[in-house]
Order: sequence, then structure tokens, then C-alpha cells
Amino acid sequence: MISVFELFKIGIGPSSSHTVGPMRAAHAFVDGIAAAGRLDDVDRVEVALYGSLAWTGKGHGTDRAAILGLSGMEPATVDPDEADAAFAAAGAGGSVNLGGRRRIAFDYGRDILFDGHAETPKHPNTMALAAFDADGTVVAHERWCSVGGGFVVPEAEVGVVVHNPVSVPHPYRSGRDLLHIGSATGLSIAGIVLENEQALRPDAEIDAHLEAIAKVMMACIDRGVATTGELPGGLKVRRRAKSIRDRLLARSHANDRAAHEVMDWVSVYAIAVNEENAAGGRVVTAPTNGAAGVVPATLRYYLDHCSGAGPEGVRTFLLTATAIGGLFKMNASISGAEVGCQGEVGVACSMAAAGLCAALGGTNEQVENAAEIGMEHHLGMTCDPIAGLVQVPCIERNAFGAISAVNAASLALHGDGTHVVSLDKVIVTMRETGRDMASKYKETSLGGLAVNLPEC
Repeated sequence: MISVFELFKIGIGPSSSHTVGPMRAAHAFVDGIAAAGRLDDVDRVEVALYGSLAWTGKGHGTDRAAILGLSGMEPATVDPDEADAAFAAAGAGGSVNLGGRRRIAFDYGRDILFDGHAETPKHPNTMALAAFDADGTVVAHERWCSVGGGFVVPEAEVGVVVHNPVSVPHPYRSGRDLLHIGSATGLSIAGIVLENEQALRPDAEIDAHLEAIAKVMMACIDRGVATTGELPGGLKVRRRAKSIRDRLLARSHANDRAAHEVMDWVSVYAIAVNEENAAGGRVVTAPTNGAAGVVPATLRYYLDHCSGAGPEGVRTFLLTATAIGGLFKMNASISGAEVGCQGEVGVACSMAAAGLCAALGGTNEQVENAAEIGMEHHLGMTCDPIAGLVQVPCIERNAFGAISAVNAASLALHGDGTHVVSLDKVIVTMRETGRDMASKYKETSLGGLAVNLPEC
């Protein structure tokens, strides 16, 4: 199973696959060298980025992430000021403090390689890390793949099914499994996930993680709606969340408020998160950074606009969303470089729709229906970020994903859970659609809006 601790990870922007993943891989690489007692032998390190990491790595901060990981920093705990200093030292200063313990020379132009031509046999997000001693002899060499949502695996393990050695009471791999278990036990989908989590760790640890995830999500929205300015990267995209929020507040006491105003609030929540993500701020993979605004925006809608909302509903929301995101991760993909943005915003919409439906009292059948609706209407969505930046169309796309999630949950709650297309069929269709999608539409910035903007 995919745990809530795996699916929802605290990290930094702008990308889970291109920032969080590479940072984790570089950190693991140095940890391995240190564990082997070879850290003092290292005189130089080299990072080669392939496929999508090469094509959009500069816009996604992959080079920066790799340097931070080599410097012993991790996405969940990295201090922004320390990160800036470490990146500056590697660039202008010409050095990296390997693992935070051994400073070595670093030549950015030589030691960070963007190779968009080499084959990526296992996954389009592939990176190679090598360490050499003073004589040029290889101390260590590893190839890692960032498979979406901040998950990283050694290249040799891509596609290998790893069986969890810890037995869980309710193993599942499909929506059908979830409905069957729920029917047999009387548990909600959230309850199924919770009992599985309880087989892995104490209740206090689960509660603390769920609380931390919700807290970081809400704090990200609050920062986003309070911050102005231009986003980095060169597109000159200005933050809009604060100005939209301010206008909504200014007319909040008016007698002629628009009926669709709640949609504006959902949009501004999502935009706030993804503006923070684009600026490299602290976000939660949900299930990815590029789609980090959909789940928090839908959760904030629940908290601020739904009667009866409370902490137990938040837990139900996040646990239910975990089950749905896990199904996509196990049976298809949450990597934009592998299946396009249907695997990011589409999956996030499906997760959020299911979570909201459950928090509002939906049955397991209605929750499965909400998840299916959320993805069905994102099938075929491409990932074509302009200039390789997670800004256009990504920020607005999250707003539309969140609104769709609310709509999907509402439609499902108006029914009895009976529907024509099952969630499992939609997941299979998403996987097949991603496989058939041309690579230029899968986070390469080689097609779609990324190449047509100058003509618009």
C-alpha cells in the first residue's frame, strides 16, 4: 500500500519530481558514501540529468536541488536561507560542503550536466551521480529515477514491485478492493486506510503527521494570499492571490454578491499555493508539487464554507485522498513526465473529490464515484510548462482542478454511488492514454503551450 506518510510529503517548490526527488536522491547518494566510510576520499562530484530533468531542469530548479542534496539538506527540513547560501557557494564560490561535513571544489559548468539526448531506458526523469577521488578514480556511481510525487528509486528498481514486509489488515490494489473491504467490514475508506496505518506505526505518530500536513497546507495558503511581487524565472508572472482575495473581502458585505463567489474563493486558495510553489516555498506533495494546490484548496473550501466542518473531517479527507492517490500510484502514474498532467492535476482532483465527498458524509460508493468523476474529465491533459517553469499554465490549472473536485464531490453526493464507468477503468484508461501521449507533451517543454507562446 501507499502510506499517507509517502503520498503527502512536506517539501519545497517548484516540483516534486524535478526538485524534491533529485534532492532526495543526491542526499541518499552522499549518505551511501558516508556509510561506506569513503566521504574523506571524495575530491569531486558530478551530476548528470537526463530526459525531462534535462529539458526542464533549469526551470524546475533541478540543478539547485541536486546541490542542496549533496550538501546534506532534505526537502522537509531545508532552511531557505541556508539553501540560498549553499547554492551561491556552489555557483560563485565554486564549492560544495558534501553532506554538510566535507567541503570540496565544485565547478557548476563542469559538474552539472544537462543531457537531453541520452536514452532514459527506465524512466524519463533519470539522473546519474558520480564521486571521484583526487586521482580521478570513481569512488561511487549511482543512477536514480524520480518517479513522481517526490518518490525516488535506483534505476535498477524502477518497475520492481516491492512487497511490504509488514502485514496490513486490509491490503488493496483497486477501487473494487476498497468497496469489497468496506462492505465486508463496515469500514469507511478512511477507516480502511487508518487501520492499515495503525499496523505500521503508533496512533500518535499518525495523528501528528495528519495534523502537520493540514497545518502546512493551510499555512501555504495563508502565505500565498499575503504575498505580492513577481515570480522568479523570467516570465514576469505576477502573483495574483492577494489581490483577488482582497477584492473578495472588500465585497463580502455587499448585497449583490455573485452566486459563483465561492468558486473564486476555491480558485484563490489553489492559486495561492501554486504561487508559493513557483517561488520555491514550502508545500506538500499532493500528490505532486505541480498539483500541490488542488487538495489544499478543496480542504480549505471544506473548512471555510461547509457547515459542520472540523478536525475529524480533515482526517477523513486526507485518509480517503491517500487511498485514491495510492491507487493511481500503484496502477498508473503520478508523474507528469510519464503520463502528462492528467497524472498530476487529474490525480489531485480525483483525490480531492473523494476526500471532500467522504468528509461531507458520502458512502464508500459515492466516494469512489467522486474519484472517478474527478479523473474522467482530466483524461488526456498534457504537461507543457512554458519555459520549463511551474507557472503557466500550472497555477491556473490547479484552480480549475480544485473547482472540478468540488463539483465532482457534489455530483457524487447527489447520486447513490451507481455509475457506468468505474474508478478502476478510469485508472487503466489514464495509464494507457499516458503511454500513447507523445513525449513532447510530457513535461519536456517541447510541445503545446511551451512552444506556441511566441506565436500567440
